[in-house]
Amino acid sequence: MEKTFDVEIITPDRVFYKGTADLLEFNTESGEIGVYRDHIPLTTVLEPGLVTIHHGDEEQVAAVHAGFAEILGDKVTLLAELAEWPEEIDLERAEAARERAEERIHNRNDNLDLKRAEFALHKALIRINLAEYR
Repeated sequence: MEKTFDVEIITPDRVFYKGTADLLEFNTESGEIGVYRDHIPLTTVLEPGLVTIHHGDEEQVAAVHAGFAEILGDKVTLLAELAEWPEEIDLERAEAARERAEERIHNRNDNLDLKRAEFALHKALIRINLAEYR
């Protein structure tokens, strides 16, 4: 019995990943999901976070920043605004972005778009977390 399924992670710039997996884990707006072959068909909104691609004993981790997921029996497609591998992360830049976002939230004024500042903080924290997988 076939356990693997096709996985594609596509961004506006590139086909980020094209391969197979026997388990794919990622975040949706409803929570974390793990997908095996023959999962029920589902289209859902991606929540920014880490994506883990399992293939046998191997594991690849990437980050996605918003988008959509389409799950079919033998294929999962993630359409993401941005996707990054650990080696693509500039840790110093991510740390600086985290500090800026935290400062904006802490010293908020009437002109601050709080949701935007919180999103920037969340994005920076995802990148910092992903950098640990180098």
